[in-house]
Amino acid sequence: MKTFNIALLPGDGIGPEVVAEGVKVLKAIEKIDDSISFTFTEFPWGCTYYLEHGKMLPDDGIETLQQFDAIYLGAVGYPGVPDHISLWDLLLQIRKQFDQYVNLRPVQLLNQSLTPLKGKTEKDIDFLVIRENSEGEYAGAGDWLFKGKPEEVVLQTGVFSRKGTERIIRYAFEEARKCNKTLTSISKGNALNYSMVFWDQVFEEVSKDYPDVQTYSYLVDAASLYFVTDPERFEIVVTSNLFGDILTDIGAAITGGLGLATGANVNPEKKFPSMFEPVHGSAPTIAGKGIANPIAAIWSVSQMLDFFGEEAWGEVVLTTIKEMLKEPKHLTADLGGDSSTEEVGNRFVEKMRDEGDRHRVPT
Repeated sequence: MKTFNIALLPGDGIGPEVVAEGVKVLKAIEKIDDSISFTFTEFPWGCTYYLEHGKMLPDDGIETLQQFDAIYLGAVGYPGVPDHISLWDLLLQIRKQFDQYVNLRPVQLLNQSLTPLKGKTEKDIDFLVIRENSEGEYAGAGDWLFKGKPEEVVLQTGVFSRKGTERIIRYAFEEARKCNKTLTSISKGNALNYSMVFWDQVFEEVSKDYPDVQTYSYLVDAASLYFVTDPERFEIVVTSNLFGDILTDIGAAITGGLGLATGANVNPEKKFPSMFEPVHGSAPTIAGKGIANPIAAIWSVSQMLDFFGEEAWGEVVLTTIKEMLKEPKHLTADLGGDSSTEEVGNRFVEKMRDEGDRHRVPT
């Protein structure tokens, strides 16, 4: 039996509510498939912990998390704790310490009724954004000079190393080759005359090792337009930390909203644990009401299963999401239903068992 040890960081706001439903899915798989086992260890780190202890996680938090196969994160951020503290002191610290340099954000329309784009179908919106996740504009480099004085100056420095830039681009080329898809690089070389010119140069260099992969390059402003007007032109996309962050929110908007947006923070070499999360945020205004949409958190479970090498179960989870979206009455209010978070999870498990049988997953 394969056992996967998962660290749970439910975090803030609706995080604990949606993570509970993702865990429910994994426990259901464990009952169905006797070749897989999951262990869960929950940690109370986040903004509540910060308000009590003055830090988002304990001093040995990173060392503690390192022993796990994966981290399942709910959400980070809550009123009373500045966003730059909650983001930098937990989420970005984990990404950097565990060298989770690949961020995978699928932009996939799972049901045509969910897109605000007229005439677009599931075939038109189905691509993967591969975002550099360890440096770039989120490197945290810079300075704040002459604070409070008329000559006050703030410097925010993007860091683009050859190692960091080349490895994410090469990862994207490998993914494009494996899937026999096109690869699009998104940058801003006409305005950012150091970082993005360098990015474009490295992309061109690496492309020579992959003559079988068809490539395109767009400026980020043009790409933002095409995400909305012509999303079918994208298959695999690679871009920097900041551009990937912004563009994938556009991707969420055209596929049904943040309640369906998921992301994987991956260390491909598996030297450190990878982290899987819904990316909708903590949504404090609806926390505790039982109305949060757990689908994004469940989709991140699918990504986790793929990472574990359990692609068959990952596909079953994703297929079940598609089937769930055909039943509006069993969805939360943001998707037109009237079910609670827990009811969606319960219904999901029921349907997943049927999908598992249909796809002949071991039972």
